[in-house]
Amino acid sequence: MDDGIQAKLVQREEEEEEGDLTVRLLDESRKIWRVALPSVISRICAFGTIVVTQSFIGRSSDLDLAGYALVQTLSVRFVMGILLGMSSATETLCGQAFGAGQHHMMGIYLQRSWIVDLITLTVLLPIFIFATQIFKLLGEDVAIANSGGYISLWFIPFVYNYIFSLTIQMYLQAQLKNMVIAWLSIVQFGIHILLSLLFVQKLNLGVTGAMIALSMSSWTLVIAEFVYIFGGWCPYSWKGFTVDAFKDLFPVVKLSISSGVMVCLELWYTAILVLLAGYMADAKVAISAFSICLNINTWEFMISFGFLGAACVRVANELGRGNAKVAKFSIKVLLGTSIAIGVFFFVLCLAFRKKLAYLFTNDERVADTVSDLSLLLSFSVLLNSIYPVLSGVAVGAGMQGSVAIVNLVCFYVIGVPIGALLGYLTSLEVKGIWLGMICGVVTQTLALVYMAWRTDWDDQVKRASERLNRFYVKSSDEPEQTY
Repeated sequence: MDDGIQAKLVQREEEEEEGDLTVRLLDESRKIWRVALPSVISRICAFGTIVVTQSFIGRSSDLDLAGYALVQTLSVRFVMGILLGMSSATETLCGQAFGAGQHHMMGIYLQRSWIVDLITLTVLLPIFIFATQIFKLLGEDVAIANSGGYISLWFIPFVYNYIFSLTIQMYLQAQLKNMVIAWLSIVQFGIHILLSLLFVQKLNLGVTGAMIALSMSSWTLVIAEFVYIFGGWCPYSWKGFTVDAFKDLFPVVKLSISSGVMVCLELWYTAILVLLAGYMADAKVAISAFSICLNINTWEFMISFGFLGAACVRVANELGRGNAKVAKFSIKVLLGTSIAIGVFFFVLCLAFRKKLAYLFTNDERVADTVSDLSLLLSFSVLLNSIYPVLSGVAVGAGMQGSVAIVNLVCFYVIGVPIGALLGYLTSLEVKGIWLGMICGVVTQTLALVYMAWRTDWDDQVKRASERLNRFYVKSSDEPEQTY
């Protein structure tokens, strides 16, 4: 009798724990999607403008398509990697400040990031101004280098929007207000398509028209974001411009550099592989096909980028609040959700194969090369669902320096050499380069999994508290309310 009662009690406890786990899982999923969904929408729309521009250019000239691909995957990716990395310090600090209730500090962190990013981008401008000479120096085809150099100059007004668009999204995302960015991004994407149709097809301005449309639509988004912030929709976190933004810049720059190295090593990795593709026998076809596959891969990666942002916000918020246990649970839910989405797109890429290329080009040779790469592309899409989440965890915890070392070893000691060997010493060519990329990503993913598993999250709570106390600036009118 006693054994029967005891068994029933154990069963009831197990059912209660199971029910509690279900409630926690649903609650955590809701919190994740609240950040991830708007971020996914805005990232897809932002990258969509790049892809739409490439599509308009590709349908008018195969040479300009290769030139645009070279600039977009080398120069723009290079500079965006630096700016995105430098800006991810804002993501760490704003997320932890929101969790700790230091709302007024978020506006100060945002202004500091504008100062750092503006100086950084201005220093990097020669990359766009002397693009033709740089591409020729790297040994690229002369015609492609000349086309790329012209397109590169048109990218200058566009890249300056990154100073504000990247950091404002991180600032709003940290306080769970990024749905407005999603709606504005959808509107901006629609405006971009209309402007592209107007300038390229109606006015027949070709490459120039496509690049004008890209810059105009991107700055439309930035202006709308300014209106939202300055218009009073962020009353607790935006207190106006302040000289405090110029204080303690060095520690922020130090964290920004760690962040920049981490992200740059990841983004430059594919850029170097495109550069390797440019040395193939038929450079125009190789670069175009490789770039198309990278764009498809990157477009799907924008979804994973949403989960990267969610991982950063959830981990940073919970570490700021001192909840190490909740942070660990959130990481598990994030990984499970992201992997399920990755499997779906893995199947989708295999199903459509060759048809994907015709979204960007009418060239049969390019389409055939893309079709040959489709299996490798599918595996890359699957891997996209894992390592970005783990990178987001690292950003949320402020561990960018450790991830930078992982990226350096996995991508440049393992991935690039393997890609070069398989691409040039075997008959695999572009496939070999992509296989090298996958090898680097696989080793990086395994390293990040191990790092997350071995991390002492209670210690990370202490470090987050120390970091926020170091940067804290008192505000006499900071409200007591939280939101």
